[in-house]
Amino acid sequence: MPSCAASVPILLGVTSDQTLLVLRSRIRALRDAGYSVGVISSPGPHLDRLAADGGLTIYSIPMRRGIAPLADLGAFLRIFVVLLRFHPSIVDFSTPKAALLGLTASWLLRIPVRIHTLRGLRLESARPTFRPLLLAAERLTAACAHVVLCNSPSLRGEATAHAIAPPAKLRLLANGSSNGVDLDRFQPAPTDLRVRYAIPHDALVLGFVGRLTRHKGIPELLDAFDRIHATMPQTWLLLVGWFDSSDDRLNPSFAARIASHPHIVHTGFVEDTAECYRAMDLLVLPTHREGFPNVALEAAASGLAVLTTTATGARDAVQPCVTGLLVPPGDSEALADAALRLLCDASLRHHMGAAARAWVTKDFSQQRVLADALCFYREIDQEIIREKGRQRP
Repeated sequence: MPSCAASVPILLGVTSDQTLLVLRSRIRALRDAGYSVGVISSPGPHLDRLAADGGLTIYSIPMRRGIAPLADLGAFLRIFVVLLRFHPSIVDFSTPKAALLGLTASWLLRIPVRIHTLRGLRLESARPTFRPLLLAAERLTAACAHVVLCNSPSLRGEATAHAIAPPAKLRLLANGSSNGVDLDRFQPAPTDLRVRYAIPHDALVLGFVGRLTRHKGIPELLDAFDRIHATMPQTWLLLVGWFDSSDDRLNPSFAARIASHPHIVHTGFVEDTAECYRAMDLLVLPTHREGFPNVALEAAASGLAVLTTTATGARDAVQPCVTGLLVPPGDSEALADAALRLLCDASLRHHMGAAARAWVTKDFSQQRVLADALCFYREIDQEIIREKGRQRP
């Protein structure tokens, strides 16, 4: 990709290094386009891997997802110092804690271009008592940014409905998604993964990829699978992901339930999930909220029908009755019924999988999504400079 950024310094920040899994390609694209790229996140293996890529300035700053006033103050001061040292022309902070701390500090320092990438609304799945506080934090974060870049059409709609920011400040690039899909990596192909996990070759496999938490719908998925397995004993559930320690973590009883079920395989964290999709017959994502679920797009690119929910973000990842099915979040019976419909009809499942691959190829290729992102970064600073010029007396 040709260099056209003239080494403009840009700083991206996230709370957890796990988020870098979906940002790594964008960060590389910015570096390769000639930007001087800095990255802030909590320490972890994904930040270490990014540092090993070279050509980036890495800042490891511990941040907690939950409310922790003293720790938050310490992280805020460290981010403030990083901003003074790196002196970015553009900042792009995402995920709630990093965005709140990073954009507040950036506003105080009057960083020329301040972007908040909104990857979901945590308040949608929070307890009612916490929602006013989370809403206030979202509004403060957005107020400190010049632009709020929404990850999906429905997320932009929800941000508008909650008055997170004025509609003119809420932006969406093309059809959404922050990363797009590597179509060469995620495609239908043979795999021996079923053999490795002792799953019969003629079994019907439901798959889930992601964090094993409440808001990802794991309790409903396990209840639905009990019903599915009772109806179709040849079904298996492949859980690809890890038990997260966040505030929506699962009760330990769920881990015991998963471990004791003879037809549930839990892989733990998998760095490259491409072959996991190839071992599945259907991807199930019973999530309660999203920004735009990458796993749904990856599964679609792999030729799978996708069963997810009508939750924010998730409903943008399926063309209903064309590439998959949607059910209400939190409804295990509807989830089981929809899964059984697809599992019992191989022709419908395969037709949807083919349509899903074609749809993702057309609208969500990584090349297209990253090209749109680079154009946005190149143009947004000029747009803000022009706006500031119009505001001068």
